[in-house]
Amino acid sequence: MSDSSSTSAYPKAVLFDLLTALLDSWTPWNRAAGSEEAGRAWRAEYLRLTYGCGAYVEYEQLVRQAAARVGLPEAAPLALQANWLQLTPWSGAVEALQQLRPHCKLAVVTNCSIRLGRQAAEILPVEWDGVITAEEAGVYKPDPRPYRLALDKLGVTAADAVFVAGSSYDMFGTAAVGLRTYWHNRVGLELKEGAPPPEIEAPTLVELVSWCSRFGASSRSNVPQ
Repeated sequence: MSDSSSTSAYPKAVLFDLLTALLDSWTPWNRAAGSEEAGRAWRAEYLRLTYGCGAYVEYEQLVRQAAARVGLPEAAPLALQANWLQLTPWSGAVEALQQLRPHCKLAVVTNCSIRLGRQAAEILPVEWDGVITAEEAGVYKPDPRPYRLALDKLGVTAADAVFVAGSSYDMFGTAAVGLRTYWHNRVGLELKEGAPPPEIEAPTLVELVSWCSRFGASSRSNVPQ
């Protein structure tokens, strides 16, 4: 652990979306769907369902429902689940986590079942301080409750933490909670209509550690709106 003078600028905790900010879940979804176009349509419908479903509905059920709504066969969600452990970290993800580990608590907040969320988190070689799932919170992001549950478990306030998003849906929730947000927009998604912009949007995680290292040096009044 570094001395206090070197860690004082960092947030006390960095929370991560798991399945899009840290892991490449797009490739397995596209492969299970049979094409990138079909996979993106399926994923978009799944995101729409989670955004509007309210109380937690079984993750696997929503994945199946989204597949059916875009015309995919039952074989698609079955293939996705069968290949779940083949999820791979985005380039730079492991390095960023290793660099942040000495300075901050690390946790994931994921729209997933407890079982699949923990399996996916274990793909990354890092000691997590928390793995918070939609199933555990009882609701899906961007409802504020999963983010708040993570903060409570870590014993930190929103003012002392940041969030690394994978999609712009997260920005609705992080804005409501008061979390400064880095959007790792790896696949070039459009900002969802009405979503507050993140403090930083980048196609990689290259800027994440330096951004976190300046956390204590930049006041909230200087955060871009």
